[in-house]
Amino acid sequence: MAIRAVLFDKDGTILDFARTWGPATLRVLDDLAAGDAARKSALIDVAAIDPRSAVFAPHSPIIAGSSADYGVPFADIIGREATQDFFTEMDLLFARHGLDSLCPLPGAVEAILALGATGMPMGLVTNDSEAAAREQMVQLGLDIYLPFIAGYDSGFGAKPHPGMITAYIHRSGFRPSEVAVIGDSLHDLHAARAAGALGIAVTTGLAYHADLAQAADLIALDLPSALKSLGL
Repeated sequence: MAIRAVLFDKDGTILDFARTWGPATLRVLDDLAAGDAARKSALIDVAAIDPRSAVFAPHSPIIAGSSADYGVPFADIIGREATQDFFTEMDLLFARHGLDSLCPLPGAVEAILALGATGMPMGLVTNDSEAAAREQMVQLGLDIYLPFIAGYDSGFGAKPHPGMITAYIHRSGFRPSEVAVIGDSLHDLHAARAAGALGIAVTTGLAYHADLAQAADLIALDLPSALKSLGL
């Protein structure tokens, strides 16, 4: 069946995860630690990031999680309550610092702009906050082609649950099998499969190729080659 719409993950698919979120995360941890070296060290351990190279360990909760996940241990370390207000505060910190180091992957922006010019319906599904995702897409000039943007806080749940994808399917009227989801993590692929959509893996994130290959309907080097493989 022909693909009639494409949903993109954001970090690791459109954005270079390491170059965008490595520096941003260290700045967020500085803000949260407020000069307390012991707190900073504990936050670094939870984030699983090297403070010198800004490189994440594969198990880092920052990679595929949301502030509702890693925010709980963060709050405990700095003596705050793990409330939605705290998660929102962290989202704002990540959004601000993420814009400062925003770095798209080679060819990703151009590929989306070219596909958008054909009239192909597209959207964005991310475990980042919706507001941060919208700001980043505006900065990249992609917002005009991504009218549907869902984050972990948009009311549909977070990946690997399929809520964001099923919400788009219901709104668009397309059949699940007519929607392709392109992402770099198992969360993306599991969400796509649970929604009945086509799950396309790209190897531009931090997940292992072998893991992605087992869960994907199709695997490609990057976003432009994924679109080419779909005939788009």
